[in-house]
Amino acid sequence: MSSPESATTQSGNFNLPNFLTVLRVVALPFCAYALFKDHGNNHHWQYLAWTGFFLVGLTDFFDGRIARSRKTITSFGTFLDPVADKAAIGTALIGLSILGKLWWWVTAVILIREIAVTVLRLAVISDGVIPASKGGKLKTLLQSFGVGFFILPLPHWALVPRDLFMAAAVILTMTTGFDYFAKVLRR
Repeated sequence: MSSPESATTQSGNFNLPNFLTVLRVVALPFCAYALFKDHGNNHHWQYLAWTGFFLVGLTDFFDGRIARSRKTITSFGTFLDPVADKAAIGTALIGLSILGKLWWWVTAVILIREIAVTVLRLAVISDGVIPASKGGKLKTLLQSFGVGFFILPLPHWALVPRDLFMAAAVILTMTTGFDYFAKVLRR
């Protein structure tokens, strides 16, 4: 039988921020379906895929703000939020690479960095969580917009700016990854 304290802790996991995080994960199959519909070449479905991934990203923005403002941060949310982030960006990156719309090396660089930082976070969690830096938050924003530009059916003239945007995202991804490892080593 569980103690009253554990019942309170468990019920504390069922809050709006955690619901949004779970919703983000549950929405990913629809996003992937829309991305792959008609081999990724149907403009209607491309816009739906973009909208789905945009809404998924929006829930990421709001769940953290709501949890902090309402002081409803839970260990469940602290664990699941970055997992949901990686699942969302991974779904989009891998899908775009499978469709031949994004270079596999970009997908590999971003996902290897994200997985390495996540593993490192889990390894040092007993020493306390290292919060996301401003660079890390900007990295997430650039990745999200960069992926979004690859999902959308853009005119030919927009392809070079799209590629430059993704290049900036990759550079910031690598820079913030190295910075994160350096912070852990300095502890």
